[in-house]
Amino acid sequence: MVLAIQVVGLLFGAGLAYLAFTRFKRKEFTLTEVTFWIVLAALFSAVALFPEILNPLVKSLSLARTMDLFIILGFMFLIIAVFYTYSLVRADQKKLEEIVRRIALERKK
Repeated sequence: MVLAIQVVGLLFGAGLAYLAFTRFKRKEFTLTEVTFWIVLAALFSAVALFPEILNPLVKSLSLARTMDLFIILGFMFLIIAVFYTYSLVRADQKKLEEIVRRIALERKK
Protein backbone atom coordinates (compact mmCIF):
# COMPACT_ATOMS: atom_id res chain seq x y z
CA MET A 1 0.00 0.00 0.00
CA VAL A 2 1.43 3.34 -1.05
CA LEU A 3 0.86 6.16 1.40
CA ALA A 4 0.40 9.79 0.42
CA ILE A 5 3.80 10.71 1.89
CA GLN A 6 5.42 8.11 -0.36
CA VAL A 7 3.77 9.68 -3.40
CA VAL A 8 5.01 13.11 -2.27
CA GLY A 9 8.51 11.68 -1.79
CA LEU A 10 8.46 10.10 -5.23
CA LEU A 11 7.25 13.35 -6.82
CA PHE A 12 9.96 15.27 -4.97
CA GLY A 13 12.64 12.88 -6.26
CA ALA A 14 11.30 13.12 -9.81
CA GLY A 15 11.16 16.91 -9.57
CA LEU A 16 14.72 17.09 -8.29
CA ALA A 17 15.95 14.88 -11.13
CA TYR A 18 14.04 17.02 -13.65
CA LEU A 19 15.51 20.26 -12.28
CA ALA A 20 19.02 18.82 -12.35
CA PHE A 21 18.54 17.65 -15.93
CA THR A 22 17.23 21.04 -17.09
CA ARG A 23 20.22 22.77 -15.44
CA PHE A 24 22.51 20.36 -17.29
CA LYS A 25 20.77 21.08 -20.60
CA ARG A 26 21.29 24.83 -20.00
CA LYS A 27 24.99 24.11 -19.33
CA GLU A 28 24.64 25.27 -15.71
CA PHE A 29 25.65 21.83 -14.35
CA THR A 30 28.48 19.58 -15.43
CA LEU A 31 27.96 15.89 -16.15
CA THR A 32 29.36 15.04 -12.73
CA GLU A 33 26.98 17.43 -10.98
CA VAL A 34 23.88 16.23 -12.82
CA THR A 35 24.86 12.62 -12.16
CA PHE A 36 25.25 13.33 -8.44
CA TRP A 37 21.84 15.01 -8.21
CA ILE A 38 20.04 12.36 -10.24
CA VAL A 39 21.56 9.56 -8.14
CA LEU A 40 20.55 11.45 -4.99
CA ALA A 41 17.00 11.86 -6.34
CA ALA A 42 16.84 8.14 -7.19
CA LEU A 43 18.04 7.20 -3.70
CA PHE A 44 15.50 9.55 -2.14
CA SER A 45 12.71 8.06 -4.26
CA ALA A 46 13.79 4.51 -3.38
CA VAL A 47 13.76 5.30 0.34
CA ALA A 48 10.38 7.01 -0.02
CA LEU A 49 8.89 3.94 -1.71
CA PHE A 50 10.66 1.33 0.43
CA PRO A 51 11.42 2.90 3.84
CA GLU A 52 12.02 -0.50 5.42
CA ILE A 53 15.39 -0.75 3.63
CA LEU A 54 16.72 1.63 6.30
CA ASN A 55 15.70 -0.57 9.23
CA PRO A 56 19.06 -2.40 9.49
CA LEU A 57 20.90 0.94 9.55
CA VAL A 58 18.54 2.37 12.16
CA LYS A 59 18.98 -0.70 14.38
CA SER A 60 22.78 -0.74 13.96
CA LEU A 61 22.94 2.91 15.10
CA SER A 62 20.72 2.11 18.10
CA LEU A 63 18.08 4.62 17.06
CA ALA A 64 14.46 4.20 18.10
CA ARG A 65 12.85 5.27 14.82
CA THR A 66 13.77 5.89 11.19
CA MET A 67 12.63 9.49 11.67
CA ASP A 68 15.46 9.97 14.19
CA LEU A 69 17.93 9.01 11.47
CA PHE A 70 16.39 11.52 9.05
CA ILE A 71 16.50 14.29 11.64
CA ILE A 72 20.18 13.61 12.39
CA LEU A 73 21.05 13.45 8.69
CA GLY A 74 19.07 16.64 8.06
CA PHE A 75 20.98 18.54 10.72
CA MET A 76 24.28 17.21 9.40
CA PHE A 77 23.36 18.30 5.89
CA LEU A 78 22.32 21.77 7.05
CA ILE A 79 25.53 22.27 9.02
CA ILE A 80 27.64 21.20 6.04
CA ALA A 81 25.63 23.42 3.65
CA VAL A 82 25.97 26.46 5.93
CA PHE A 83 29.70 25.84 6.40
CA TYR A 84 30.25 25.48 2.65
CA THR A 85 28.23 28.63 1.90
CA TYR A 86 30.13 30.55 4.60
CA SER A 87 33.43 29.40 3.10
CA LEU A 88 32.41 30.60 -0.36
CA VAL A 89 31.21 33.97 0.95
CA ARG A 90 34.41 34.42 2.98
CA ALA A 91 36.60 33.65 -0.05
CA ASP A 92 34.62 36.12 -2.17
CA GLN A 93 34.91 38.71 0.60
CA LYS A 94 38.71 38.37 0.61
CA LYS A 95 38.84 38.68 -3.19
CA LEU A 96 36.63 41.78 -3.06
CA GLU A 97 38.81 43.37 -0.37
CA GLU A 98 41.89 42.79 -2.53
CA ILE A 99 40.22 44.33 -5.58
CA VAL A 100 39.08 47.38 -3.58
CA ARG A 101 42.61 47.84 -2.19
CA ARG A 102 44.12 47.61 -5.67
CA ILE A 103 41.63 50.14 -7.07
CA ALA A 104 42.22 52.51 -4.12
CA LEU A 105 45.99 52.36 -4.59
CA GLU A 106 45.68 52.96 -8.34
CA ARG A 107 43.43 55.99 -7.78
CA LYS A 108 45.83 57.38 -5.20
CA LYS A 109 48.69 57.32 -7.72
